[in-house]
Amino acid sequence: MQNSFLARNPSTLIFLAALALFTIVVTLLSEGLGMGFVSTSFVKTLGKTLCLGLVAISMDLVWGYAGILSLGHFAFFGLGGYMIGMWLMYERTRDVVVSSLADAPIPASAQELNDAIATQIFGVVGSAEFPLIWAFSDSLVLQLALVVLVPGLLALAFGWLAFRSRVAGVYLSILTQAMTLALSLYLFQNDSGLRGNNGLSGLQNLPGLTDVPQALVSLWFLWGSALALGLGYVLAAWVVSGKFGSVLRGIRDDEARVRFLGYSVESYKLVLFTGTACMAGIAGALYYPQAGIINPAEIAPIASIYLAVWVAIGGRGRIYGAVIGAVFVSLLSSWFTGGRAPNIDLGFYTIQWVDWWLVVLGLSFVLVTLFAPKGIGGLFDLISSRIMPDRHGADLGPDDGALREREARE
Repeated sequence: MQNSFLARNPSTLIFLAALALFTIVVTLLSEGLGMGFVSTSFVKTLGKTLCLGLVAISMDLVWGYAGILSLGHFAFFGLGGYMIGMWLMYERTRDVVVSSLADAPIPASAQELNDAIATQIFGVVGSAEFPLIWAFSDSLVLQLALVVLVPGLLALAFGWLAFRSRVAGVYLSILTQAMTLALSLYLFQNDSGLRGNNGLSGLQNLPGLTDVPQALVSLWFLWGSALALGLGYVLAAWVVSGKFGSVLRGIRDDEARVRFLGYSVESYKLVLFTGTACMAGIAGALYYPQAGIINPAEIAPIASIYLAVWVAIGGRGRIYGAVIGAVFVSLLSSWFTGGRAPNIDLGFYTIQWVDWWLVVLGLSFVLVTLFAPKGIGGLFDLISSRIMPDRHGADLGPDDGALREREARE
């Protein structure tokens, strides 16, 4: 039992217990099944926050454990949202079109129905035909597969080109940001096939469940987000606790030495980069139906920079730190930018937090980087270091006297 996964990673069990307790409490206090103390909109905010915690884990794996500062991971998050959003928008529009044509004297043919759906979706960008990328939008199973495949294949192609060329450090960060910018600019075009700047909307309406209240739907997504976060946390903790994680830390600390020892550094990086992109895609697929809309602005490079800030504030190199940073900053951002934070009147100037929140976030990132590089997660290290075991010179080694009083205090 001492060598079991949970015995070696007690923080995982603590995290899962806290996540389960949080989900149960929110459910009991919600409007959907509980006492109504937590509004439906706030339940959606909490569900989205859990999704951000999952994408923060993916960022922490590549940055905190492998030393790859990716400024493009939110692009994979957005692509996952687009993939599931295509199915949601297609099916919702199909229901509307079928309902409107139900009283027609002559039933519409399959082609007429398809044309009507295409006109409804793409009329806003001056088109009436389905682009090729919408070929599987009528299949939930295939679109769910694309949630993982599209971000994964993009990360695989980008990583293979970058890592085989041994691009690293700030140059790799710039390349990931350039990839994100290029993707964002492409999606802004009306002929991108994803409605340009309009994006995909109405994603909160689940096809075939229009009679189900949003209070209940929001709980379903909260449960799904909590389950995904819990599974993602366990997977990440399992990966970093074994040999793979040890090699990743070695790459982070001294890549040349790891390569000299015979490990294929590029392969480890590529597997990690691709796997975390898939994880980010799943997080995005759960996030945007709760947000209700997705557009290219969500994939802009600034979003990936925010992600790096969350991980840094929470404490990179600690999976729970990444989640704490994402949750803390996300909820704090909602409070400041939602108009709930009181403005401060200085007499000569009034501080309005809606305008100043990003400044506060930037300063926080700088201060944490300079004075608390371990982030919020470092507080747990500080607490645990003060809780020293009462050894009193007990024989804790293979031989008598292997660890005595003086050594126990060190």
